[in-house]
Amino acid sequence: MKRTPRQAARAETKRLKHMLRFERELWSAGLIHVAGVDEVGVGPLAGPVVAAAAILPVGRSFLGINDSKKLTEKQREALAAELREHATAWALGSASEAEIDHINILQASRLAMKRAVEALALQPQHLLIDARDIDLPLPQTGIIKGDALSQSIAAASILAKVHRDALMDHYAKTYPDYGFEMHRGYPTPKHLAALMKLGPCPIHRRSYAPVKKALRPRQDLLPGV
Repeated sequence: MKRTPRQAARAETKRLKHMLRFERELWSAGLIHVAGVDEVGVGPLAGPVVAAAAILPVGRSFLGINDSKKLTEKQREALAAELREHATAWALGSASEAEIDHINILQASRLAMKRAVEALALQPQHLLIDARDIDLPLPQTGIIKGDALSQSIAAASILAKVHRDALMDHYAKTYPDYGFEMHRGYPTPKHLAALMKLGPCPIHRRSYAPVKKALRPRQDLLPGV
């Protein structure tokens, strides 16, 4: 049975209230600078992993906020603009494809999140993190699927996703044959076909198996290899 507009509004209010339960517990303890932290870009074969940290105003909900993966591109961009204007503080951090290859994607993700927190204009009193921990001397809580359970983490996921997508769109102009504007570096069939045909470009992650596979035939052609 289809919900009436009033029922839908009530359900959304309830959902948003539920997404602030971690924040409310900390706010009630006098911790007003609670930062949500999340990263995007673990799975792609190319480009950096990007993280964001966001401190939301005490008691404020952002209508429509959710895990960035559950939102359309248009919804993410609108929410990112609202968050950039109205969040108490927000910042971005990243780790390059070279750093990913050197220290592995898990450690690079943690490094990107650490950089995002360190870039905040305000010192957080507590961190809410999506299923990770960060090497910082700050109280922190890791929440599995946190981007769907905490507005602060969801805000960070949106800010990071919008920034990374824009960055990959920029790379698409530099390396136009890979279709980065369509898949943002994820291993789609078109991306894998381009990778095997052209070989990796400078922003591909050499430690990822499909990129290694694309490199191998070219290495086999070298004298003495």
